[in-house]
Amino acid sequence: MLIVGLTGSIGMGKSTAAGRFLERGIAVFDADAEVHRLYSGPIAAEIERAFPGATADGKVDRGKLSSLLLGKPQKFADLERIVHPRIRAGERRFIQAEHAKGAPIAVLEVPLLFEAGGYGTVDVIVVVSADEATQRARVLSRPGMSESKFATIRGRQLSEAEKRARADFVVETGGTVASCHSQIDAIVDKLKGRDGEAYDRYWRD
Repeated sequence: MLIVGLTGSIGMGKSTAAGRFLERGIAVFDADAEVHRLYSGPIAAEIERAFPGATADGKVDRGKLSSLLLGKPQKFADLERIVHPRIRAGERRFIQAEHAKGAPIAVLEVPLLFEAGGYGTVDVIVVVSADEATQRARVLSRPGMSESKFATIRGRQLSEAEKRARADFVVETGGTVASCHSQIDAIVDKLKGRDGEAYDRYWRD
């Protein structure tokens, strides 16, 4: 099985790219969706102990948590120590299930693939990327987003140039959805028939 890592900075179009992989019949593990699931209850108490005031009604309030983290980059390490092992466990369940089905390709959609060291767990890396103006417009249009929050998020991510340099494929997402889909289709066609080593190296046990 070939394991594809799909990544990109905030606002770069990962969801659109992931959606196209799904349309092509390739399963995708969405790390952000897993975080939402975990925040809805499974790790809320642990988050509250580490970040008092970050939860409400037994769930993590992402707005409150973001406020507690804003301007305190050192606190992200505390959050990551709680969240990342759970994300990796979810990825393992997903990859092993897809392997058991005989899936030829599986995709891990992970925003911080490089930053969290996950690049060693995949066979192929696909980076979605757009120009800075497009990224900024997309992100700042999101509810609850601010310039300071955007700056904090970007400060935790590798530069666009470095991500592009480390990618096996770069998908340009500054244009139309159709263009993005066309680029994903071309990548899928190139990957057909390829086998990978990441499953045996990292995910089997």
